[in-house]
Amino acid sequence: MKKDLTTEIIVKESSIRIMRVGNVDYISLTDLARFKDEERFDYIIQNWLRSKHTIEYVGTWELLYNPNFKSTEFDGFKNEAGTHSFVMTPKRWIESTNAIGIVSKRGRYNSGTYAHPDIAFEFASWISAEFKLYLVQEFERLKKNENYQNKITWSVRRELAKTNYKIHTDSIKEYIVPILTEKQKQYVYANEADVLNVALFGMTAKEWRDKNPNLIGNIRDYTDILHLVVLVNLENLNADMISEGISQSKRLEKLNNTARKQLELLKNNNKIKNI
Repeated sequence: MKKDLTTEIIVKESSIRIMRVGNVDYISLTDLARFKDEERFDYIIQNWLRSKHTIEYVGTWELLYNPNFKSTEFDGFKNEAGTHSFVMTPKRWIESTNAIGIVSKRGRYNSGTYAHPDIAFEFASWISAEFKLYLVQEFERLKKNENYQNKITWSVRRELAKTNYKIHTDSIKEYIVPILTEKQKQYVYANEADVLNVALFGMTAKEWRDKNPNLIGNIRDYTDILHLVVLVNLENLNADMISEGISQSKRLEKLNNTARKQLELLKNNNKIKNI
């Protein structure tokens, strides 16, 4: 399961969660609303969303930045907004207009409503002008926080490895899967992932989990950038060998030799160290 990249800032003694969406840090509207009313925070967000000014603001933002925004639905909401019977929730807004500036998340730790900073700051202004100023100050401090930026960089590296793994699995599907049963297809996928794990790390995914029962994730989540770079190269090499019909045992030997050579060649590479 994919984990969202999150952190938090403290604004006026209130904890405000920040979640990475794409390449932007979205701010928790849920937490901002809790600053105003700890118990009725959902109502606070809904009350803000039902105003004509808010609908016009968030709708205009979507028109500027969201090519898939449903402007017809927006026009309807804009005409209704501000009336006594008009009710708006984050879920209704997102589902009806295909909005991206506001997102809803479910989960054990990160559940709630989040918004792009442009929108979150507007919401904070509605709560309290003073609160907004402190929020902007702490948010800017976060953007300069080296530890958080390193965390984002690591997440990007991890996604690079996952993207190349897709190339690897697609090659298996194209050149091996057609001759296997559905049950065997799943087994081959797992087995091929472990071919790379054994070639690079000297153990299968299960062996790593057995040795690290208290860690969340897998062996690739805990390796260094050098091994991830080599992993990317091995995935592409393995994909090519699969397309050529080379047996798994021969590929494992070739991958292992390549891994050892590349690790030796790249271990002192300053460009990789600076990634």
